[in-house]
Amino acid sequence: MSDAHRPARGGYPWDLHPALTEERLVAAARLLVRGRERALEMADYEAGDDPWSVGCRAYSFSRHQVKAAAEAGRYPWLKVLDATHHFVFLIEGVPVRFFRGDAEEPNKRTLRLQEDEAAQMALAFGHEAEKDGLMFRLALETKERGAIERVVFLALRGEEGKAECFWPVPLPVEAPAMEPVVRPRHTEPMALQLALLPGVAPVSGLGGRRRRSHARNAA
Repeated sequence: MSDAHRPARGGYPWDLHPALTEERLVAAARLLVRGRERALEMADYEAGDDPWSVGCRAYSFSRHQVKAAAEAGRYPWLKVLDATHHFVFLIEGVPVRFFRGDAEEPNKRTLRLQEDEAAQMALAFGHEAEKDGLMFRLALETKERGAIERVVFLALRGEEGKAECFWPVPLPVEAPAMEPVVRPRHTEPMALQLALLPGVAPVSGLGGRRRRSHARNAA
């Protein structure tokens, strides 16, 4: 069984809050992945790009995908709480942030709870959640060249980031690239020789036609 379809450690996201459905988390994860993919497509290492510059662009592009989808109203449940580089978005009022890195080892910056985020968590869960430092994260794990390997939803608590939920998001498998269609080479259509009318001579080399003269009997 693939990681994406194994039961979550500590339960499922929607066990923590009904707003965190599988459909919504998949949609949010796909927006983040699409932003990173576009950044990778634009990477120009010969011109000076490096993992740092590509990573910054990927983070910005992923934020843009979420913001654009929210502003366009594509998902009624999706809103942006903090559009700065801290970036917090809402899934029906529940705050979520994302980071690139190992889902098993989130760093201190990832575990920092923003003030607006904490206040929003208190609205969604009550002040106990704010006091206990509950936070939700989407971890984008990448391969060597920066492509997404998997996305994991995390429910973390406290400064140490104790994982209360670890759920690999079941992203759809990319369709294999289609083989290019081989089209036959263009050839000039063959000229058709139509039957000649009586008394009409074949086309001459100069492009004109000659009429046959009828023989007359000598007087």
